[in-house]
Amino acid sequence: MKRKKYQVLSPDGFTIERDVNYYPSRKKMMEAFNKWRENYSQQGYYSSVKFGRIHLSDLVDYCQFITL
Repeated sequence: MKRKKYQVLSPDGFTIERDVNYYPSRKKMMEAFNKWRENYSQQGYYSSVKFGRIHLSDLVDYCQFITL
């Protein structure tokens, strides 16, 4: 049986880590997402080409969490 893989895409459709295309578990995926989101804590928002400024508390609603 094939193991599931998980992927996170930013609001603009890019993977959240340059060298990581997928994660081996949901837990690892969410850890990576939370770490990525923290990178924007100083400015307080994520700037998206498509959606404009997204408050960090809303960022989870704009990302895509995919099971491969």
